[in-house]
Amino acid sequence: MSIDRTDLDLGLDEGKAAALGASAGAARRVARLALSGEETARFRDPDGDDYPVRVRLPMSARNELSALSNIYVPTAGGEAAPLGAVSSPEFRSSPARITRYERQRTVTVTSQVQTGYLTSAVTEEASRTLTARLQLPPGYRISLGGQAEAQSESFAGLGAAVLIAIFGILAVLVLEFGKFKTALVVAGVIPLGLFGAVAALWITGNSLSFTATIGLIALIGIEIKNSILLVDFTEQLRRDGVPLREAIERAGEVRFLPVLLTSVTAFLGLMPLALERSGLYSPLAIAIMGGLVTSTLLSRVATPVTYWLLSRGELRAEPRVGAPLPHAA
Repeated sequence: MSIDRTDLDLGLDEGKAAALGASAGAARRVARLALSGEETARFRDPDGDDYPVRVRLPMSARNELSALSNIYVPTAGGEAAPLGAVSSPEFRSSPARITRYERQRTVTVTSQVQTGYLTSAVTEEASRTLTARLQLPPGYRISLGGQAEAQSESFAGLGAAVLIAIFGILAVLVLEFGKFKTALVVAGVIPLGLFGAVAALWITGNSLSFTATIGLIALIGIEIKNSILLVDFTEQLRRDGVPLREAIERAGEVRFLPVLLTSVTAFLGLMPLALERSGLYSPLAIAIMGGLVTSTLLSRVATPVTYWLLSRGELRAEPRVGAPLPHAA
């Protein structure tokens, strides 16, 4: 059964309004300002959500039709006339409104997640409960909107972009070092940071949101830069004739402090953003900070060992100094 909608008809008398010196539309404007309010600013809460700030009459003074008698319409002479002098407000029934989305009838249910709860977790629990308890008739379905819809649209084309970025990074590293093995050593630090980032998000109770994914991408860039500092110096020492093992040890000692200071600087710079507890920006900072901790510590061991294992084959293939060259029989 459909229920008619109740609308407010001001019943304006344009002739009386013109006689009193009220401009056209002034009565409707002051009535809309008093009842619906007018947006004057935007308020952002600690979770990063924006809300409109509206100026209007108090709620207790807007529930009765007689409250419109307290509204005054400005006139051209600088005076004000009561709204009741130019209008006869009354309630009227009108057909119910049908809301459509992509030409389909829809009913929208909205809610706000309390601070301290993950929106993704609440959405998943609500969706599971509705699916289990509601028996929808044929032709009806439930679809998620809000952050769930935005996150789905954001991640839709992210897989292809990630693959392209990974192959692009490997191509740049191969062009820089000239060897695919060395490029693998540099890129081998990426899983170490991703492990720490995911662990940090899990420990702090954050989900892998879109902003957290952006943090992972930024983390990969920082990791690659730190790994290049170590591997490039090792390659430089080997070109100068330093033996493999000595070059790895010396590069680890010399380059570890710059890598450590770079990570500590980035960690401390992101700490205020992480402590802000913003649902939008804090996951980004937490992901980068967790990845920096694990990649800086684990790469101290993993990168030299990987370089040693991949370079031993080249070491065996090189002729020993002073060794006689093979000759044909």
